[in-house]
Amino acid sequence: MSNKPKPQQIQIEIPGDLRPTYANFAVINHSYNEIVIDFAHIVPGVPKARILNRMVLTPYHAKLLLQALQTNLGNYEKRFGEIKLRGTGLPEPPTMGFDPNLIH
Repeated sequence: MSNKPKPQQIQIEIPGDLRPTYANFAVINHSYNEIVIDFAHIVPGVPKARILNRMVLTPYHAKLLLQALQTNLGNYEKRFGEIKLRGTGLPEPPTMGFDPNLIH
């Protein structure tokens, strides 16, 4: 007989007025007790970005988030193909069907 607790089901409510935030940049810092992730949206050609959201997690919950992201990205790549990164760690920009290096 196992004394293992049964997983608890949690109902998650998403408010109707929830506004998603797009972020293409993150700054991650930590202390002994916290992992802090600041999210921003960088606009090409604009040398300034404003932090839009801050997520503060315990290291334990940050590791759970990392595992969930790895699982979801693995599932994404199985369905849609590998996400290829260039040397900077940024995804390749879309070419819109032409090679921008050939334009003079």
